[in-house]
Amino acid sequence: MGALKKEIFIGVFVALFATFGGLFLYLEYFSKFGFNETLVMIQEGDLYGKVLSIAAIPNLFVFFIFIKKKQDQRAKGVLLATILIAFATLILKFV
Repeated sequence: MGALKKEIFIGVFVALFATFGGLFLYLEYFSKFGFNETLVMIQEGDLYGKVLSIAAIPNLFVFFIFIKKKQDQRAKGVLLATILIAFATLILKFV
């Protein structure tokens, strides 16, 4: 049973890493402004939820890679992390 939990944890960790990677890519390369200016604009505009949902897009690719490699437990971890990110986005939208 411990091996399953380890595989799910690896999936969650990879999904969170992919989300932070997506956030960095969005802030650094897709934003018209610099990294620090974009962070200030997100804070001033209270856009945390929207940016977090955009940053979670790489989880889709990670999920399908794990499915293709038949690593179902890791894919479950990615799905769990994505659901938690979606829940955090929902909370940030209404708070």
